[in-house]
Amino acid sequence: METYQAERYSKYGIPPFVQDNLSYSRQRGVLRGLHYQLRHPQGKLISVIQGEIFDVAVDLRRGSPTFGKWVGVVLSAANRRQLYIPEGFAHGFCVTSQQALVSYKCTDFYNREDERGVRWDDQKLRIRWPVSSPVVSQKDQQLPDLSKIAEEDLPIYNSAEGTARVS
Repeated sequence: METYQAERYSKYGIPPFVQDNLSYSRQRGVLRGLHYQLRHPQGKLISVIQGEIFDVAVDLRRGSPTFGKWVGVVLSAANRRQLYIPEGFAHGFCVTSQQALVSYKCTDFYNREDERGVRWDDQKLRIRWPVSSPVVSQKDQQLPDLSKIAEEDLPIYNSAEGTARVS
């Protein structure tokens, strides 16, 4: 399986990547997110190497016509689908198999001081997660609802950035 080919992906406006990450979850129902970086925004190309996840992207860009809207896609080792999440979107996923190994390529480096997030169960976002009682880290349980995030802590919309894409 070819997971990335720069020439083909650039035709769709996907920028080059500078960092690859792996995330391993060893139980069904683990929910990670919703995360984003503000001053060092990351576009992400998400793939699943083992297992299955429900992957979510939420548009957080101030002024965007799709601000606060989300898209959710089942990604698995079996279906070989990928999700590209542009800069300015929050990202999260829920493990729907017994375990999952998730790969994601990033357009900028991880910056701990720039890390931000939105609460996974924000009632206004109304994300339809596939589990009723997810396993959520203490850190992610502390994240605020989108309505509680100051405007200056949200990315700004630029029409050239695009929307989340699935391949």
